[in-house]
Amino acid sequence: MKYIRENKLLILSILSISIPAIIEMGLNTLVGIFDTIMVSRLIGEGALSATGFANQIIFTLLFIFASFNTGATVMISRSYGEKNYPRLNRVLGQNLTVNIIIGIVTTILCLLLSKQLIGIFDTSKEVYDMGVSYLNYVSFSEFFMFISFALAASMRGVGDTKTPMLITGLVNILNIIGNYVLITGFSIFPEMGVKGAALSTTISRAIGALIYIVIIIKGSTHLKLLLKNLKPTKDILAPLWRFSSTAGLEQFLFHSAFFAMGIIISLLDTTSEASFRILITIESTSFMPAIGFSIACAALVGKSLGEKDYEKSLHTGYISIGLGLVWAVFIGLLFVLFPQFIIGIFSNEHDIAKTTIIPLYLAGLNQPFLSFSNYRCLERCRRHKEYYAYHRLTPMDTICAINLCLN
Repeated sequence: MKYIRENKLLILSILSISIPAIIEMGLNTLVGIFDTIMVSRLIGEGALSATGFANQIIFTLLFIFASFNTGATVMISRSYGEKNYPRLNRVLGQNLTVNIIIGIVTTILCLLLSKQLIGIFDTSKEVYDMGVSYLNYVSFSEFFMFISFALAASMRGVGDTKTPMLITGLVNILNIIGNYVLITGFSIFPEMGVKGAALSTTISRAIGALIYIVIIIKGSTHLKLLLKNLKPTKDILAPLWRFSSTAGLEQFLFHSAFFAMGIIISLLDTTSEASFRILITIESTSFMPAIGFSIACAALVGKSLGEKDYEKSLHTGYISIGLGLVWAVFIGLLFVLFPQFIIGIFSNEHDIAKTTIIPLYLAGLNQPFLSFSNYRCLERCRRHKEYYAYHRLTPMDTICAINLCLN
């Protein structure tokens, strides 16, 4: 309690930044959740499996390559703390260039290899055909998501988590409306089924990316997109790669495991496949607050390092871990105590609920243990506290400090 009283202002600072970020991350997940719910209820479990396989491919690529934005947030927040605004905007521009290139490449690869990618999974012909159709349409959303991720990361670096939250909220509203209209063929619109869900997602994300671009071109909170800053330079890309590569490797290992699990699950029946997709969607909601706390942690740690306040950066890490642990216990209890209610939101089919309930129990019990690796990571920073004092912070320690709450 004494520690909490002594760091009350820091706790409030973390919450003021992390709560909008948590809402934004939750809303980002809701795009996929609403797709899952509406496809499941308006089309059926076969379509649910198909969209699940396609989205697993999309999100595996997104989370691995979007790791560059971790490094961008670090560099921007540190430049912000140092009041080095020209460098801050150079990082903004060059990180956007990297994300645009990655977005173009991954979109083209998904379009060219859609049949081969869906073919990795052992599915029925119906699920395969729907999966290919969905992937061909939703692949275009990758390009727009990479732009949004890059610009949102830059805004978070200067402590602005409210703007990304509001934009993501609008994207969700547009996606829900578009899903209903294009899946069912409401009024003058054609009935497109899973293609409609994919097209709705792509259109809503494109609008979100356009709003980000307009805001950042106009300039706000010292962020302004200038054409001259889009040209890559070694002095920006080298540290961006150094800060981002470890986060990218972590995401590669994490999502590769999920991808391999998806291939194994595809060997089972359609009900098991649908159950797995629902479980993945439910558990993804538990990660969002942890990611929100990590965003606040990244912005505040980077700013503290820029201001040479090294002690504050460590306290930020400890508090972020504590908040992440409280959330993990809370969401774990919800999974254990109310599994049928949670599953019922996604599907009212008895077989799916029966297959899903025990894995959801286990997911709930696992939640608190996900925070322990974050504590070990911060302890490494604490043991190297002398590096803070002598301004010799190593790149890995910086990554530890800013990624404390990533599960």
